[in-house]
Amino acid sequence: MTKLSDLTEREILALAIASEEEDGHIYADFGQMLAEDYPDSAAIFQDMAEEENHHRRALIDLFVRRFGNHIPLVRRQDVQGFPSRKSAWQMQNRGIEAIRAQAADMERQAARFYRQAAGQTNDAEIRKLLGDLATEEDRHQREARRLEDAHLNDNTRDREDEHSRRDFVLRVVQPGLVGLMDGSVSTLAPVFAAAFATHSPHAAFLVGLAASLGAGISMGLAEALADDGKLSGHGAPLLRGLICGAMTFGGGIGHTLPFLVPDFHLAFGVAIIAVAIELLLISWVRWRYQDTPFGSAMVQVFLGGALVFATGVLIGSS
Repeated sequence: MTKLSDLTEREILALAIASEEEDGHIYADFGQMLAEDYPDSAAIFQDMAEEENHHRRALIDLFVRRFGNHIPLVRRQDVQGFPSRKSAWQMQNRGIEAIRAQAADMERQAARFYRQAAGQTNDAEIRKLLGDLATEEDRHQREARRLEDAHLNDNTRDREDEHSRRDFVLRVVQPGLVGLMDGSVSTLAPVFAAAFATHSPHAAFLVGLAASLGAGISMGLAEALADDGKLSGHGAPLLRGLICGAMTFGGGIGHTLPFLVPDFHLAFGVAIIAVAIELLLISWVRWRYQDTPFGSAMVQVFLGGALVFATGVLIGSS
C-alpha cells in the first residue's frame, strides 16, 4: 500500500479533495438519517455537510490553478495509515451520542494524521500543504462546536438524549433483561433439582448446561420472531434475538459453572452466591433503566427466584 510520503503534492491535494467529499457525504447522510427523530442534530450535520462542500470547492479551485482540470482518484483506502470512516448506515443502531462522537473523531483523526504526515516529509511544499490541512481540520472542529451551540440548547439536548435513552432501552436493555431474567430464574429449578436428586456436581452441571443452552436458543428465536421492529421501533429482530439469547444463556450458566467443582457442598455454596449476584444484577438493571425503585425490584426478583429455587429443591429432594 502506498505511503503518504510517496505521494506528490498533486496527489496529496487530490486525496484532500476526495476526503472532503467523502466527509461531506457522510455528514449529509447523518442529517438525513436523524431528520425524523433528532431534527436539531440533523440540522447541525446538514450545516457541517455544507461546510465540507465549501472546503472541497476551495481545494478544487486550488488544484485547477496549480495542476489543471483533471483530478486523479486518490482515496483514503489507497494510502497507508489514513484514518477510515464509518458510513451512516454502519451507525444506524449506535445512538445519537455515538454519531456525535464519530463526527468529532472524523475531524480529530484527520488533523492528527495531517500533522503526523507533515513531520515525515522533508519536502517544504508538501509539509506546508499538510500543515494547512491540519489547521483547516482544527477549524472544522471549532465550527462544529459553534454549530452545535447554535442549534442545540439545553432543553433540545435533554430531549434528544432522553429519546436516545428510550431507544437504547427498547433495542438493547429490554431484550437483554428479559433474557437475563429467564436464564437466571427459570434454570434454577432444573439445576438444583438435579443437584439434590443426585448429589453429583457433574450431573447438576450437565443439566444446567443443557437448560442454559436450550433456554438461550428458545428465547433468542422467540425474541427474533416476535416482532420485526418496523412498527414498534424495537430495532433489528436479529440483533434483539442475539442479545436475548446470549443473556439467557449467561443467566443460566452463571450458577451452573460452580458445579464444575468436584466437592458438592462447596459447589452448592458457590452456586448460591452466583444466584444472589445474578438477582442483584437484574434488580440493578431494572432500577437503572426501568425506573423501578431498587428495593421493590429486589423484593420482586428475589421472591420469584426463591419460589423457583424452592421448587427445584423440593422436587430434587422428593
